[in-house]
Amino acid sequence: MAMVEVKDLKKYFPVRRTFIDAILGKPQLYVKAVDGVSFDIEEGEVLGLVGESGSGKTTTGRLVLRLIELTDGSVKIDGKDISKLDVEELRRFRRHIQLIFQDPMASLNPYMRIGDAVKHPLDIHNIGSPKDRKRMVLEMLERVNLTPPDEFYKRYPKELSGGQRQRVVIARALITKPKFVVADEAVAMLDVSIRSQLLKLLADLKKDFNLTMLFITHDLATTKYVCDRIAVMYLGKIVEIGSFEQIYRSPKHPYTKALISAVPEPDPKKKKEKFIPQGEVPNPINPPPGCRFHPRCPFAKDICKTKEPELKDVGDGQMVACHLY
Repeated sequence: MAMVEVKDLKKYFPVRRTFIDAILGKPQLYVKAVDGVSFDIEEGEVLGLVGESGSGKTTTGRLVLRLIELTDGSVKIDGKDISKLDVEELRRFRRHIQLIFQDPMASLNPYMRIGDAVKHPLDIHNIGSPKDRKRMVLEMLERVNLTPPDEFYKRYPKELSGGQRQRVVIARALITKPKFVVADEAVAMLDVSIRSQLLKLLADLKKDFNLTMLFITHDLATTKYVCDRIAVMYLGKIVEIGSFEQIYRSPKHPYTKALISAVPEPDPKKKKEKFIPQGEVPNPINPPPGCRFHPRCPFAKDICKTKEPELKDVGDGQMVACHLY
């Protein structure tokens, strides 16, 4: 059984209506941020969720952790349907599911010392004695390469660099030894040199803690360092799922091919075919009928404009939602 099972996940955000619209009885409009997303993540596996800004990646991650309520669908983590847990059950279960935030300065209390910030989840869930908690925090700080840990324990976030603050956020997420972690653009705000160090750290922590993770990123190039499989998302829907090798070497969906073509090629002698989608991303309030990518796809057929494609296995577990296959 998979550690994480997401079935037909949906989140519609209501669009605020004006007073005149309400008086005239105009229908309520919704932003269809996530519209029928399904995927599984095996224990110890890292699934990368990629797509351009506005595709619904972050909303999906927050829905999976039930940081926002679902419009429809279900999310099971370790066999428990978290959408059906009451407030107290969800609070107790949160020690097993954690989030690594994108912006450490926004997620860390500037007036709380680093040691107290990392220890806070242990205090909330009453894990260990006060002496045990400090020992666990020092061990975790050292594990994320914040050494000497005693020195970092006493510092404030403003006294750390961006990379160090992100290590603190990672330490805080892992201090309760969670079963499942969502990393939401965990390295997006860092310099390239620091980003590579953090990606290596995440890869090492994945092995050491046998982490099951949803790794959300807009940068397809970063997925090769930590992800076992990749799911490509476009305008609230998943259009392709496959292993790292399948997505990079044999992408099927035209949108996936466009993302792959945007990854820089380090060898100047190698020429890569460029595929840039036409036009702009459609409005998620009123997405196009049929395949949502068809207005920008050079391979679109008549059926693409009327019938929505389903995710189908095209071989070796690679799933594609495209009428070309």
